[in-house]
Amino acid sequence: MGSFALASALLLSACGGGSGDDTGETSAEGDSSGIVTVSSGEPQNPLTPGMTNEVYGGLVVKNIYEGLVSYDAEGAVHNEVAESIESDDNKTWTITIKDGWEFSDGTPVTASSFVDSWKYIANIENAQNQQYFFNGFKGYDPEKPSDIAVEVVDDHTFTAELSVPSSDFELWLGYSAFYPMPEAFFEDPEAFADEPIGNGPYEIESWEHDQQISLRPSDSYAGERTPANGGIDMIAYTEEDAAYNDLLSDNLDIITNVPASAFGTFEDDLGDRAVNQPAAVIQVVNVPEWVEEFQGEAGVKRRKAISMAIDRPTITETIYQGARTPAHDFTSPVIDGYSEDIPGSEILEYNADEAKKLWDEAQSESPIADDYTLLIASNADSDHQTWVDAVCNNIRQVLEIGCEFDPYTTFDEFLDARDNQEIKGIFRGGWQADWPSMSNFLGPIYGTGAGSNDMKYSSKAFDAKLDEAAAAESPEDATALYKEAQEILFQDVPGIPLWYQNATAGYSQAVENVQFGWDSDPILYQVTKSE
Repeated sequence: MGSFALASALLLSACGGGSGDDTGETSAEGDSSGIVTVSSGEPQNPLTPGMTNEVYGGLVVKNIYEGLVSYDAEGAVHNEVAESIESDDNKTWTITIKDGWEFSDGTPVTASSFVDSWKYIANIENAQNQQYFFNGFKGYDPEKPSDIAVEVVDDHTFTAELSVPSSDFELWLGYSAFYPMPEAFFEDPEAFADEPIGNGPYEIESWEHDQQISLRPSDSYAGERTPANGGIDMIAYTEEDAAYNDLLSDNLDIITNVPASAFGTFEDDLGDRAVNQPAAVIQVVNVPEWVEEFQGEAGVKRRKAISMAIDRPTITETIYQGARTPAHDFTSPVIDGYSEDIPGSEILEYNADEAKKLWDEAQSESPIADDYTLLIASNADSDHQTWVDAVCNNIRQVLEIGCEFDPYTTFDEFLDARDNQEIKGIFRGGWQADWPSMSNFLGPIYGTGAGSNDMKYSSKAFDAKLDEAAAAESPEDATALYKEAQEILFQDVPGIPLWYQNATAGYSQAVENVQFGWDSDPILYQVTKSE
């Protein structure tokens, strides 16, 4: 679900209120067999690990399937179907799965359930939306039929070989692309799409398209995420304001996204039942390498000057009512290893005097026109002009240059201009993590030739640091190296981090033990509700 050009934000994260914890234990007294209602929408694609890559379907998929590992509310990894995940070199891995797991149709979860699923999704012939997430496997090819290096050893054991070592391979495995599928899928994928069969804590009881998906506890579930409620009804809303009004009147239990119209009031409206926490989502403006004024040493000074001219605390408070958090790095506060004191990160602090000094130095070294106007490009079919105008107001006042919003009518038009290197200034970007790792915020975006490196940045030093981190002997060693990689980004400034997107959500008086996880979703299995 990671994307470096989010059109809008329906993505939430972090912990929020309630009286439970992330283990599934609850403190509610009495009956907890009530059906919990959750704001949602119609999934875009079939509810399978290979096809679902958007938030509505994603929340269903993560509750009807179970992976080798799961993430708790803070993003820590816990074994689920996996008994062990081992490697001597971080490149060739042996995965052993637990005995006793079944799909909701009663068929066993075996090593083949994972191997067959992964090979199917990774093969371009099958046109799966999640194919990209297997690009780290040996044998993967994004352009022609391929067979990744994943092999069955026995019913409970299989191996996976990566193209390069990765110390955070285990972190990948809780993401939906790596879930298993039963034999029924491969026998008839089309029929399976209407009646998906998973191995998770819930199974689908009914799916009334464009209205509601009803999930009920699965009798065959063998994991730790045992439902503490009688089921979940995912209600399809077409207007966020309608969902919020239903929440206020206790006709809805959980809203997964507070509408912008309520940013200024929802915390007062809901009190302790309001959720407003940093999420694994970052918004930036990217600096294209093809724009002449940002090239060379003078160009780097201009990049840093622009960053230091932006008053992030004031913008996030006045425009977003605190629903965004000023950025301090290139990752996210909910990711292990996050730091606010990486050398070079001072360029993210508002410093008008230093910003003007750097801009003037750049002008003396490599002059550009006195009437220069900085353009900030984005799509105009989503609410971006407000913050762009605020950023431009800062830049005009501090740097004493022109600055304007460069709008593209539609999201597609904006992406085409970006990909064709037609943008003449800097441009908006956003990223939501696919798994809780610093690497997922760095390599896919800033690595040379990476799929989401839309600014065409290339640094041999940065690439080498990523490789060094991937081959690190421990997550702790990798984290230190990823911080060093960020130091290089702060020197080169291929992108200017703006703010982290917060979880803005809430729940009714009828439910307890409500939390929102690092990945933006409510942790539904632990929610309790009396009938």
